[in-house]
Amino acid sequence: MQIKAAVLRAADGPYRIEDVELPAPGADQVLVRIAGAGLCHTDLLPRAPGFLAAPPIITGHEGSGIVEAVGADVTSLAPGDHVVLSFDFCGHCANCVAGHPSYCETFFPRNLTGHDPDGEQPVLDAAGEAVAARWFGQSSFASHSVVAARNAVKVDPELPLELLGPLGCGIQTGAASVFSALGVEPGTSFVVFGAGGVGLSAVMAARVAGAARIVAVDLNPRRLELAKELGATHTVDGAAADLVEQLLAATGGAQYTLDTTGVPSVITTAIAVLRPTGTCGLVGVQQGDLVLDPTALAVGRNVMGILEGDAVPQVMIPRLIELWRQGRFPFDRLVETFPFEEINEAEQASLKGEVVKPVLVPAARKE
Repeated sequence: MQIKAAVLRAADGPYRIEDVELPAPGADQVLVRIAGAGLCHTDLLPRAPGFLAAPPIITGHEGSGIVEAVGADVTSLAPGDHVVLSFDFCGHCANCVAGHPSYCETFFPRNLTGHDPDGEQPVLDAAGEAVAARWFGQSSFASHSVVAARNAVKVDPELPLELLGPLGCGIQTGAASVFSALGVEPGTSFVVFGAGGVGLSAVMAARVAGAARIVAVDLNPRRLELAKELGATHTVDGAAADLVEQLLAATGGAQYTLDTTGVPSVITTAIAVLRPTGTCGLVGVQQGDLVLDPTALAVGRNVMGILEGDAVPQVMIPRLIELWRQGRFPFDRLVETFPFEEINEAEQASLKGEVVKPVLVPAARKE
């Protein structure tokens, strides 16, 4: 079927809204009409030289929408169901079976190449040329997406569907890093570096988890103020000359830290402010070699790489929705909607720090 999609044609160029041909869903897939799609900094990766995925590509991996058709083997979903789309995983490797789908043995080829590892028919542009369209198994910067049924989480049709897409990645990553990967316990101290969508979601989750001291570190004063409103007990300017001293004073040495920036110097700070036996989680795309002092881990400190918060989307997304309904996880405060056609403006607003979580809404859904 012919659909509209935002195609990135060049690493340094804008997205272009084009007509492309989307294949019908396979036996275990569903066709979803996109109601909203969050824009995440991970969507910038195909712009990086030498990255696994490259233009021409349709990105977008925080989609939500309505199922329009299902494959012959799909029994969990039906046309008309409202769904949130999450990352792709095989469902049968050792980690998937053990309840850790974000550590699927084929996570990177399934999510970060833009291509289907199973060799499914690609999306074709008007000239009949292939366009990569399996970014995180969904490529949801489009009017429609074909996804594996296992990656679509059914939600209540009464919910504001167009706002829910970010629960599938950025917001889930921040929250699940607290709940699942780090397992933040009541009464403990938690520091997050970077107060973007992931970091602020972690702040909200740490409050739900009962952390006694929650510290947000960022360079943007507006983001730090929002962090306070969402549950941070302390905020610190990341450019402060005495940053380590301020963080140690606020926490007495943190039991948990979370880096969302990927900046090596920030990561070393996140490790330095841990108490003995503390754990630092890393969710940012690392931007260089990480060199640690020989004694950095000598007192039982731990460093944990985290993908997608170690979440099981079918469990975590309903949990976050229930917390939102209770008023305990107001993720909607991070969201600002943009018409789908203004994807380039939304990207720039995100890069400039003007918007925490842009969400693209097709005109047909903006009612």
